Amino acid sequence: MALRPRLSDFPKIRGAVKWYRVSSYVTGTLLLLLVLEMVLKYTPIQREIELGGSQGLLALVPDGTVSAINLSTAILIAHGWLYVVYLFADFRLWSFMRWPFLRFIQIALGGVVPFLSFIVEHFITRRVRLELAELEQAAAAAPSEVTNH
Repeated sequence: MALRPRLSDFPKIRGAVKWYRVSSYVTGTLLLLLVLEMVLKYTPIQREIELGGSQGLLALVPDGTVSAINLSTAILIAHGWLYVVYLFADFRLWSFMRWPFLRFIQIALGGVVPFLSFIVEHFITRRVRLELAELEQAAAAAPSEVTNH
């Protein structure tokens, strides 16, 4: 029999879903910015994004000539660290829901494929809400039959 979430963990699960959703949107947005940055830098365009330089608040400058804050590098670093936060949120939700390990991997891939984090977030959030509703309904119908494994 597959493991089910503990009824006592439901408040934690609801908090974990919120944290997962926020981290999913932040990671997905930064991943899209990272793709834009890669296109600008590694195609014939060969530009980097400079913040606060002599050409204005935000400017595209030739690769290697950034004289102020290199926003391209900042996006790269921010996505890397916030992906770690995303993985932590994924792990937390996965462990509370007591899902198979493959689902953890599927959710984790959402942060490395552009646009996928938004899609995965939608389906995972829906699945969590559905599973919690089913378990609450089963617990209300037959409290003695639902066990906290």
